[in-house]
Amino acid sequence: MRTIFLALLLIASLSFGQGVSQISGTVQDSSGLAIPGAEVRATQTDTGVTRTAVSAADGGYLLPSLPIGPYRLEVSKQGFTSYVQSGITLQVATNPTIDISLKVGAVSEQVQVEASAAMVETQSTGVGQIVDQQRVVDLPLNGRNATELIFLAGAATSAPAADLSSAKNYPGPALVSVAGGASNGMTYLLDGGTFNDPLNNLNLPLPFPDALQEFKVETSSLPAQYGHHSAAAVNAVTKSGGNEIHGNLFEFFRNYQFNARNSFAATRDSLKRNQFGGTLGGPIQKNKLFYFLGYQGNIQRSNPGTSSANIPTPDMLKGDFTGITSPACNAGRQITLKAPFINNKIAPTLMAGPALKMSSYFPTPPDTLCGLIFFGPLNNQDEHTALYKLDYQINSKHSVLFRHFIAHSLQPSPYNNNNPLTLTLSGADDLVNSAVFGDTYVVSP
Repeated sequence: MRTIFLALLLIASLSFGQGVSQISGTVQDSSGLAIPGAEVRATQTDTGVTRTAVSAADGGYLLPSLPIGPYRLEVSKQGFTSYVQSGITLQVATNPTIDISLKVGAVSEQVQVEASAAMVETQSTGVGQIVDQQRVVDLPLNGRNATELIFLAGAATSAPAADLSSAKNYPGPALVSVAGGASNGMTYLLDGGTFNDPLNNLNLPLPFPDALQEFKVETSSLPAQYGHHSAAAVNAVTKSGGNEIHGNLFEFFRNYQFNARNSFAATRDSLKRNQFGGTLGGPIQKNKLFYFLGYQGNIQRSNPGTSSANIPTPDMLKGDFTGITSPACNAGRQITLKAPFINNKIAPTLMAGPALKMSSYFPTPPDTLCGLIFFGPLNNQDEHTALYKLDYQINSKHSVLFRHFIAHSLQPSPYNNNNPLTLTLSGADDLVNSAVFGDTYVVSP
């Protein structure tokens, strides 16, 4: 059997912008009075992308739909010194509040603040946990499966396999329950687009750690935009290019020859796994158009698991069953077959033709007395994942992005080893395509 799964998601970023962030606050003078008409400018330091706003009559300002990453905030108003704050890092689906205090003076004078913004969530009713880039890359991951990091969120535990409602899923879904919710009742988003497997409502495979920027796990009183699922929401964002070219090459391997034998096992395991690939990001046009590319290959090999069976020996196919009925094959007990067997032998003409024909496809067992043979299905997997992303900043109000992610997992069918004892087993050929187009236009901040 060849199982194929194909999902194509072409989804525009929704107005609430799950894959983005925002900055808000008030601009005041040293006495605490509101300063209207102050120009507030946020600049993403990696790309030079800017967004501006003007403080309202109450001094309030809002910079919505900002791509995540490091920022510099600048505030200026005639008659007051300029204000510059660096070290601001926006994370996915966060809404930091940054209040600004301006001092009376010339605009040419400048007050610089190097401090991180306090990430106190004041907009969302949910309880969230950010898994940032450092933890995504640095924490040990079995198989480099980023979904395992969901367990870092509070109240996240392993869910029973019974929640897996369909066997036709992409390998390695996250069977996790957050705050008591069902594992197939979670919302998964990647770059603002739906990322749930429509066959079982679990997750599609997240990009490998080098291509994943960060994600947020949110639960409890979730905002209305997550209302189509009852449990938690996992909101992930892929990396983007910047004004500087950056990238990496990697290879991780695991080989049983370097492993010690489990003290309870007769032999060492036979697992061999190689994961390799790289990423590359940079500008096509500085401060305007950026690209990001990523690829990971995963080649896994291991010996078949050991099962055993008794199959007809050459003597049995000739009607001689004295070997299989001997004490050597029956724990010291002699078995005597009933008629039409005579002395545990039978005329070949009395044997069923279809059974003889089927037996002709069986291999000759190395144990010609009892017909004992050991066998097992193949346990190999080839997986290739790739991602490319384009970000285009048209102007300070308008930006677009396009991201395409593809994952292909091939688990060869045991048919390939020509062993008729495994004909009831099947492999899998799973293909996932996910594409997101996002268009952000700020009519007015």
